[in-house]
Amino acid sequence: MNHDDKTGGILILDFGSQYTQLIARRVREFEVYSEILPWNVSMETIEALEPKGIILSGGPRSTIGPDAPDIDPAIISGSVPVLGICYGMQLIAKTLGGKVEKGRLGEYGRTGVKFDKSLEAKIIKDVPNEIDVWMSHWDEVRELPAGALRLGSSESGACAAFSMESGRITALQFHPEVETTEYGREMLYSFVFDICGCAANWKLGDWVDRALETVKEQIGLSDRVVCGLSGGVDSTVAAVLVSKVAGDRLDCIFVDHGFLRKDEAQSVLDMYKKLNLRVRHVKAEERFLRALDDVTNPESKRKIIGELFVRIFEESAGLSGNARWLLQGTIYPDVIESGFVGGDVIKSHHNVGGLPSDMKMSLLEPLRELFKDEVRKIGPLLDIPDNFLKRHPFPGPGLAVRCLGSLSRERLDILREADAIFISEIKSAGLYDSIWQAFCVLLPVRSVGVAGDVRTYGETVVLRAVKSLDAMTAESVRLPWELVDRVAKRICGEVPQVGRVVMDVTGKPPATIEWE
Repeated sequence: MNHDDKTGGILILDFGSQYTQLIARRVREFEVYSEILPWNVSMETIEALEPKGIILSGGPRSTIGPDAPDIDPAIISGSVPVLGICYGMQLIAKTLGGKVEKGRLGEYGRTGVKFDKSLEAKIIKDVPNEIDVWMSHWDEVRELPAGALRLGSSESGACAAFSMESGRITALQFHPEVETTEYGREMLYSFVFDICGCAANWKLGDWVDRALETVKEQIGLSDRVVCGLSGGVDSTVAAVLVSKVAGDRLDCIFVDHGFLRKDEAQSVLDMYKKLNLRVRHVKAEERFLRALDDVTNPESKRKIIGELFVRIFEESAGLSGNARWLLQGTIYPDVIESGFVGGDVIKSHHNVGGLPSDMKMSLLEPLRELFKDEVRKIGPLLDIPDNFLKRHPFPGPGLAVRCLGSLSRERLDILREADAIFISEIKSAGLYDSIWQAFCVLLPVRSVGVAGDVRTYGETVVLRAVKSLDAMTAESVRLPWELVDRVAKRICGEVPQVGRVVMDVTGKPPATIEWE
């Protein structure tokens, strides 16, 4: 953080929370550089970075357990401001002599908090007396350290926030970084600017420059790169970024695994021509369907797809002058859900948890630490057309993880037709750009119906539409009833195999955005 655009940044110590990178993202939204390091980083490393502030993230473990992650007490006793979040709050309390115990009740999800505004603490100066926050804890700070001021309490009476009298150390039991915490942005803003005194001097354009330098160092002047293009925003942005360095040493492989949406292969190839990317089209539908024959477990689907992708890329690498690097559009939500930041595995993404251990190429993942909205913001800096960047996210395994149960060409075609109808109606209603992601799911469930006075036993299609900023949390979109009704009638009328259409209104959490 003692580099030009990193001067006066925020260091985040990661204790394994799924939201750790989200903290960094919120700080970057203020145009302040943030960097994540593991919780057990040395004090020498921290001092060398010269941070203006340190944030201790949440985490899945208990501070009172035998294997509790700890920190160097010098971090707390030094002169740099510190903010503890969730586990970080409990760790600060414990380090300073407070008492942390298992609470009588756990607090998970949306919870009310009341603040004591008479204390005039900077962290809550722009926050009302009562707000709703996002909690996720069982342990609680039962006794505050000497000299600590209790800033707020939750509905259960547990300590929700405290600060030391100097104001240099602040702690929050809830997660200010998630969208569901009211005034969370204001609290982080107060910490970054009012408490730490940071300057807004970091831009996404600077990130692009650094990313290009990093890629140049990784691939050198002669290494060839194979890129697995899916047709999605992430892999395309990654390809265009690396093409700025690799030039004709980048060979893009568009694998048509048979799980694409209706007419998608040709439209994607046409788009890549406009981006001046050299793309080889590999038709592999039969190969993927054979590999997934009778496979119904979603984790198995993802791992099989991930390994087969790599095998095809390795074969293509031989045609590309023995490429040493496999470029992927991996972004941070993929990494988080695959359990690669110390948390639990939610689902293995084909380009993270599904990669074979004996893969011959090295991975090149320049977008690995970015969120989807950040990737979209980088796109215009790379001259990628805006209409492409606004495309809804589409998973690498495609319809294979939206067609639940066994896979067949017939079932995939049913899903393709239903999905095309849903998206076309959303676009006609002018709602496409205001929705994060909309798609259909085909269930392995049939139900009795009637058509033309004849008994039917048709497939079940689920409609799903969500709004989100970063894919870490999401809320169901309340589509107009007239639209839903029209979509249901069209699907049942134009896709004769479907006998029932239902709507998924579950948020994330508790669900994930995709069904598998």
